[in-house]
Amino acid sequence: MQVNSNLKNRMDAVWIPAGGVTLRGDLCVPPHASGIVVFAHGSGSSRLSPRNQYVARELEEANVATLLLDLMTEDEERDDMDTGHLRFDIAMLGDRLVDVIDWLTVDERTSGLNIGLFGASTGAAAAIHAANRRSKWVRAIVSRGGRPDLAGLEVSELTTPILLVVGMDDRDVLKLNKKVMNVLTCPKQMTLIENATHLFEEPGALTQVTEAAKSWFLHHLT
Repeated sequence: MQVNSNLKNRMDAVWIPAGGVTLRGDLCVPPHASGIVVFAHGSGSSRLSPRNQYVARELEEANVATLLLDLMTEDEERDDMDTGHLRFDIAMLGDRLVDVIDWLTVDERTSGLNIGLFGASTGAAAAIHAANRRSKWVRAIVSRGGRPDLAGLEVSELTTPILLVVGMDDRDVLKLNKKVMNVLTCPKQMTLIENATHLFEEPGALTQVTEAAKSWFLHHLT
């Protein structure tokens, strides 16, 4: 996996007030963007994750704007590494994502763009929580190795189209995602990546994830 360093599009550092804190993000809006995808991740990852950056660069090449976001502050991340309690606070993470969506709808660079959410791990549940509250703006969700089951009863209330991407060798997460598929009543699809584990580190796995996500977002955001 290589991240393209010859970027045509300008990236801006942004600071977004959300839930009583200020979140750091990296915003890239290509000319004539057809929509914007917000990356929401679980603890242990960040906006600097090579996997998230790889997917983001590919979306930008397809004229989709991206916001790589940390849903926790640096202090919260450090605390969560010891306690593990914040990463499972879906309501808190989801509410912060709602505030980010509201910010996107008024910022001059992104207002008017349809919004997609790309959630990994517990970020997938936070994306469902936020989409249920901002369904007017959120048009698509992609869960990469996610835990949408942690959204609880909100899964059955979801109306936003969602794509679940799971590695076939990520057996526990695969079982949980199959259960979620049975509960979802919105437009839905599951894409299984052969010989892939939770982080999609196997050769070619992340490329398959990226192509599936790009196709989903381009269909629903444009």
